[in-house]
Amino acid sequence: MTSLTERLRARRAAPPLALPPAAAPDPHAELRARRNALAEEVAALTWDLGGLTYEMAVRDHFRLDVLVRRAAALQERDAELGEVERLLAAAAQGVGGDCRSCGAPHSRGAAYCWKCGQPLMPQATSAALIEPMGTS
Repeated sequence: MTSLTERLRARRAAPPLALPPAAAPDPHAELRARRNALAEEVAALTWDLGGLTYEMAVRDHFRLDVLVRRAAALQERDAELGEVERLLAAAAQGVGGDCRSCGAPHSRGAAYCWKCGQPLMPQATSAALIEPMGTS
């Protein structure tokens, strides 16, 4: 039987365990989090709109203005969710780029950044617009 001090010496002499390499941070983590939040919001809005419609039907009193407002809010969130999913799909395929202003990923052909709203395409001015007419 070995003594406690001998076991401690053996532990000190043993090489330290190598830690596994840290995984690279997900460049699209924020976009994935936004997708999850939007999916939850769309589900809640859909549930609420269905419940509201049911309650109005039970009471036989429909308020179209209320339904239209709720449906419009649902459509906005659903469209935003669709765009985020499209961006994620494009990023998975390696299509697109990053915004020069904020670094958020964007899909090919996008005109504006989904996150900061900055234009993604370079703006060029026409030389014909800069030179006054008749200066030839």
